[in-house]
Formats: sequence, C-alpha cells, structure tokens
Amino acid sequence: MFSGIVEEPATVVAATRDGGNLRLRVKCSFADELKIDQSVAHNGVCLTVVDIHPDSTYEVVAIQETLDRSNLGDLKEGDLVNLERSMVMNGRLDGHIVQGHVDTTGLCDQIEDVDGSRYFRFRYDISPEMRAKGYMTVEKGSVTVNGVSLTVCDSTPDSFRVAIIPYTLEHTNFCRIAPGTRVNLEFDILGKYIAALLPR
Repeated sequence: MFSGIVEEPATVVAATRDGGNLRLRVKCSFADELKIDQSVAHNGVCLTVVDIHPDSTYEVVAIQETLDRSNLGDLKEGDLVNLERSMVMNGRLDGHIVQGHVDTTGLCDQIEDVDGSRYFRFRYDISPEMRAKGYMTVEKGSVTVNGVSLTVCDSTPDSFRVAIIPYTLEHTNFCRIAPGTRVNLEFDILGKYIAALLPR
C-alpha cells in the first residue's frame, strides 16, 4: 500500500525485454536501503525488487499484464520514473490510499500556467460498465497520476484536471509531461468499494 507521495524521480538506466516481460534497472538515492522482494511503486505501479547492485541501482520486472495497463512499456534509458516505497503504517497518510494497481492510462492534452502553478488536463477512455464500478473521477476527489496523489478538478466523464505546484513539478516526472504524454491512472479505491456496494 502507498500514499501517492513520491520520494524521488529516478533515472531508468536500462529497459530490456525478456520475452513478454520488461526488466527495468533504476538508479536512485535509496537503492542501498532496498531489499530483495520489497515493493516499490514505479509511476504508481507496484513492482517487486528482484536484484540490487552496488552502483545505487536495482532491478524490477513488469509482466505483460502490467505493461498492457500502464505506461511502463514506454520507458527507455534516461527517462524519469516516480518512486515511492510502501507506506509505513505508523506514519501520517499525507496523500490518499493508493494500491499501486494502475487502472488505465490517460493522455495529457492541455497544460495551462496559472499564477505560479500549472493545470494539467488528462483524457482517458473507460467503458460505461467500468465507470459503474467506480473507475472514474469526481470533483475534489483523489486520483493518482504516475504515482502522484492529486486532487481532481473540472471532472468530466472522460477527463479531469489537476493543479501542480512548483514543488511537485520539480520533484516528480511531471517536469517532463507534455501534451501527448501517456500517464498511469489509479482511481480512488474508496469510490470503487462504494460503487460495488450500491447495487446491494
């Protein structure tokens, strides 16, 4: 479980295919603190550490199911990926409850500068059946974009906007998001549970 508070944007050192899987080697400041089998969110996708190297890098593997639902397959050497280690249960929940299970991807189609912050708009395609199960955004609700816990504004059936403050822009890979960039989306788990209970 995660909170959507990114620890750092790390550099992808290598991205290699192994059959239908993708093996990522990532360089970050806390690589020497990691352990084999530990969960780390990469752009909001929970992946298991499978190897650790002495040069401050570690490796994870994304299977085809994960690649089909996320933007991890787009990653290449030199890209930035948002990292978050799993939540410590005796700490504060600064973001919202994030599972690390990406629901779909969205495309950035607009960026607007407003008084020192930036508004990013994302469009996504969800079937009416999935929307009925809570796979959607609601005004002032929570959403995770590339692993970043954010508040929704201007929610529509197929889009939403988020306001990004300068700190978040500087300390996540939002600094590289442009119109046309594909991002990972995880909708709020509480909304999914409520949608599942309503028919009962």
